[in-house]
Amino acid sequence: MTNEQPPTGLARRRRRLTDAETGQRMLDAALAMIERTGLTVSLEHISFEDVIRDAGVARSAVYRRWPYKDLFFSDLLMELAKQAPASADADGRPSEDAVMRLARERIDQFATARGRHDLCVELLRQGALRDFEAMYASTQWHTYIALHATFLGLADGTLRTEVQAALESAERGLNDQIAHSYERLTALLGLRLRPDLHTDFGELATSLSATMRGFVLTALSRPDLAERTVRQGAFGATYAAEWSQPALGITAAALAFLEPDPQVEWSEGRLAQVARVLES
Repeated sequence: MTNEQPPTGLARRRRRLTDAETGQRMLDAALAMIERTGLTVSLEHISFEDVIRDAGVARSAVYRRWPYKDLFFSDLLMELAKQAPASADADGRPSEDAVMRLARERIDQFATARGRHDLCVELLRQGALRDFEAMYASTQWHTYIALHATFLGLADGTLRTEVQAALESAERGLNDQIAHSYERLTALLGLRLRPDLHTDFGELATSLSATMRGFVLTALSRPDLAERTVRQGAFGATYAAEWSQPALGITAAALAFLEPDPQVEWSEGRLAQVARVLES
């Protein structure tokens, strides 16, 4: 009995994609285009035919799913609205990791109130600088900010409402990440939210996120904002450092919410616990 070989080349038929697979490939291809070019005030720079080509799907399957390209662009807007970019440093790792690495390198500063204050200011300065640089350089962040600024101009009321709901959900997830990061950082440094403000870490995160986006948006038309720094001591720190305007703004906003927690006793046990947390 002879061994039959499976057909190759033209004789080999590709498995037909399901409707859901076709749709996901199309959305992924369009998202990749926007990742390269950014979102403008419209999606006119995205060619429907180019998306079909890049997705590697059959035109007939695409037009069965989206008889009109406007229907595809509606789904694409929804997909964009769901995808809040991560807060990460230039290496793609969460900026919180970089901040914790710095705290580990300067662990001796935890031993005194002055050292802790200097460390807090420096962690905020470097964290703000990393986040600003990552967001300023990120096409995905530009797209996300542009979508926030333009979705109210959508002619379709139902689509506008759905995009707003998707953005709100994405924002809540992103805000929770920022709030948890600051909650961990302040606990490590023995800080608390100022009681007289009657606020929480979620509101702190909202304020810092809105402030940072304002700087990123301004810097897109004023690149000098991203480049100019001043060497100075700031916020009562005992040393001078290179401060950018975004770092000054974010640090000032964060410190306005925070103060040393009088309930925290910086004993040898507490210092040992901090060391264990940083090492882990």
